[in-house]
Amino acid sequence: MPNIKSAKKRVLVNAKKTEQNKNIRSEVKTEIKKIYALIKEGKVEEAKALLPNAFKLIDSAAGKNIFHKNNAANKKSKLAKKIEAAAKDTTAPQKEEAKAEEPAPAAAETVAEEVAAEVTEEPVKKPRKPRTKKTEETEAAE
Repeated sequence: MPNIKSAKKRVLVNAKKTEQNKNIRSEVKTEIKKIYALIKEGKVEEAKALLPNAFKLIDSAAGKNIFHKNNAANKKSKLAKKIEAAAKDTTAPQKEEAKAEEPAPAAAETVAEEVAAEVTEEPVKKPRKPRTKKTEETEAAE
């Protein structure tokens, strides 16, 4: 326990600031969890609506040095990617339905396309030099 008056004050101030930082950190985490929960439920539009508020909280925390600026950027990036991926997933079934309605191509065309694809996809292999084993004779010659 500190004996000097200024040291005692620093202990009190640090405890108060730690509590404030915990509250802000908790608020950011809660907002992020809300967005993840909405994404899991499939409510992408609602998650997108909460995104600006979450970004604001994260930026505010980074400005107060609660999160490092790169940590804040990573959090924002992950949120945006999750929402973007969830948005693509919700539109994917609609695209599949549209593809199912299109008429199937003729069998002759698909066979010709498959043969052409096989011919073009084969990689060209370069000949390799054979590996030689070092023997006692070659080592002595060197």
